[in-house]
Amino acid sequence: MSVLHAILLGIAQGLTEFLPVSSSGHLQIIPWLAEWDDFEGRDDLKKAFDVALHLGTLVGLVACLRREVWALVRDGIAAVVSRRGPMTDEGRLAWLLVLATVPAAAVGVGLRSVIDEADDEVWLTAVMLAVFGVLLWWADRRQGRRETSAVGVRDAVLLGLAQACSLQPGVSRSGVIITAGRLLSFDREAAARLAMLMSVPVIAGAAVYQFIDIGGWGGIPADARAGFAWGTAASAVTGFAAVKGLLALVRTRSFGPFAVYRVLVALLVLSLIAASVR
Repeated sequence: MSVLHAILLGIAQGLTEFLPVSSSGHLQIIPWLAEWDDFEGRDDLKKAFDVALHLGTLVGLVACLRREVWALVRDGIAAVVSRRGPMTDEGRLAWLLVLATVPAAAVGVGLRSVIDEADDEVWLTAVMLAVFGVLLWWADRRQGRRETSAVGVRDAVLLGLAQACSLQPGVSRSGVIITAGRLLSFDREAAARLAMLMSVPVIAGAAVYQFIDIGGWGGIPADARAGFAWGTAASAVTGFAAVKGLLALVRTRSFGPFAVYRVLVALLVLSLIAASVR
């Protein structure tokens, strides 16, 4: 595959993974618009590359929120191993995040063939961008004041069900979690932070699953390994910047501009399809 294409897609992935605009939708639309065919006839390799880019953004996220992620991992393990004294807020949140992962994992494994069939429908991705963009705008009008420490079992289940919807490109994993979070009365920063933290077990699990599925590093053709490496590195760097930027932005701004952007991209794609340009 082209190293340049890999780097550009890595940058796009990093910038859109944690923003509510659908990274999977952009990874589908950009090659479609540019007429790139790096993975023609190799759907398994394309999925592996997508997961590699997600893994890069996970590295960027952990680097940015390293203290918070470490506290969740440490106290989550301690809650099971030691069982001494009351569970800390971090330990409780860690296990609620694991619970929130279950719906997406179940849907991803159980409906894998259905999801794979819908993955090539660019028009459907555009429609999902617009529909869930409008839903994000609507939900963000709520005056939520709840913080991440207020997450309960009911919240975890509902956020997890929302996350499962994002397996369809165009929905946006972070976007649908933020939408659900705002509807559950979480403030903007808490909703964004929950979307980021919920990505940790999902991306890590998907990476392990896909890595095993393609036969490990040996399953990646030698001529594609440089592209994988550069794309992953690009997504890690830009993912770090996106996390920093979004958390700073939502302290003073709404998610409205992201909703407008989603609708505009959807209209552009649907117009190109209707005009038979693409």
